[in-house]
Amino acid sequence: MAGSGNSEVKLLGAWASPYVARARIALNLKEVQYEFLEEQFGTKSELLLKSNPVYKKIPVLIHDDKPICESMIIVQYIDEVWVSSGPALMPADTYDRALHRFWAVYIDDKFVPALFGMMRAPTEEAKAEAKEQALASLQLLEEAFGKISKGKPFFGGDTIGYLDIALGAFLGWIKAFEEMNGFKLLDAAKTPLLCAWAENFCNNEVAGAVIPETTKLVELAKVMQAKFKSAPPAN
Repeated sequence: MAGSGNSEVKLLGAWASPYVARARIALNLKEVQYEFLEEQFGTKSELLLKSNPVYKKIPVLIHDDKPICESMIIVQYIDEVWVSSGPALMPADTYDRALHRFWAVYIDDKFVPALFGMMRAPTEEAKAEAKEQALASLQLLEEAFGKISKGKPFFGGDTIGYLDIALGAFLGWIKAFEEMNGFKLLDAAKTPLLCAWAENFCNNEVAGAVIPETTKLVELAKVMQAKFKSAPPAN
């Protein structure tokens, strides 16, 4: 993408990571030129360990040799640094910004663990519990969307914003789990607003291009499930 001027921008990540997708979507929306450095699952490069010595995980944005870690911190950093490029990702109103941050934290604290809990669940009972937690989280996000969007197509209004990126980066995995488990997480009867939002998000030329193909995610999920099942139980 164009628009980063003379600054050097690199992103350490992996194609299937929704957290990395958040950073990529933000960079692309802001028209920032960057180099994507692919990390291999199961390994950590020397550059990653050097750039994120605390958590040792992706994504890491490296801007003029300075590393920025944690996906939503990266999204906000991108919005603040490239102010004049692309649409604003955070709302202009202070209270609205606080709401967006609150629900982004909720997504990571409640929805994401439930979503991937379905894959890691050791029993069918645990899997069913994770499913119910994911559905309950989406129901709350449905209600939040109705209030925050103010009748617009996105949480951010007419354009994709901070909170859209927080949840939208997981749409590929949502579809993958729906296909694997034979049920709908985003149901038009129960979450019509989020269903319409998800379609708008995926149809966006910039954001939709970052979401991995469902078939590839399903293949990866099956490999990950097999590893979880073969791993020795935790003490």
